[in-house]
Amino acid sequence: MTTLPRQRGLTEQAADAAIDSACRLLRLPSIRNEFNEIADRAIKDQMTYRGFLAELLMTECDDRARRRSERRIKAAGFPREKSLRAFDFDANPNIDAACVHTLASCEWIKKSQPLCLIGDSGTGKSHMLIALGTEAAMKGYRVRYTLATKLVNELVEAADEKQLNKTIARYGRVDLLCIDELGYMELDRHGAELLFQVLTEREEKNSVAIASNESFGGWTKTFTDPRLCAAIVDRLTFNGTIIETGTGSYRLASTRARAEEPAKAS
Repeated sequence: MTTLPRQRGLTEQAADAAIDSACRLLRLPSIRNEFNEIADRAIKDQMTYRGFLAELLMTECDDRARRRSERRIKAAGFPREKSLRAFDFDANPNIDAACVHTLASCEWIKKSQPLCLIGDSGTGKSHMLIALGTEAAMKGYRVRYTLATKLVNELVEAADEKQLNKTIARYGRVDLLCIDELGYMELDRHGAELLFQVLTEREEKNSVAIASNESFGGWTKTFTDPRLCAAIVDRLTFNGTIIETGTGSYRLASTRARAEEPAKAS
């Protein structure tokens, strides 16, 4: 059993050393790192003892919440950082900013509802998918991001290794599964059926958000069995939100605008 010596009338140096040791023992890194600054501010602002203690504890709680959020975002496996704050709604009038900000509250995840982002390449689907997934992770939800083809390949390998149930259960446990680039490649019947099993595992229990460059009518190119295709569309749309991001590529428009700037200047 580890105990710290307790003395009255400690010098400032001895008190600092005791605080440092206690914070290490109790695993309070934020208090240990910021104690001196908070203590100086408490003297300047003439805080009460209770106010000073509250400031210390709130600092530790806030920092722990931040670290947990960072761990959830890292565990989600996003390929890059994207935020709603950085999304240019003016560049794509097809997208209702109010609707997206409502989604950022994550009530739809709480209700286990799906989300579909449909539109051509460069219209902001992946940006929005990652940004909304990040918002969910920051609010305490477990999130997982994957490409559709990567997920199917993982499921096929798991089936070959007799690990399919375990893999499906793992994807079933997260609060939000973000599937990007659905519809870019044709899936064989086996791969489509495995993906269907994941969606079935999550149906009305946990949310799925997908981004696709194909309208639902074109999903038969990806899921070649019409009945299976209809069943997958049903699971991804029932009680869900559908956002159509349009056909005009924001990235292409931005590239063209930058290319035109030197010409105008000359």
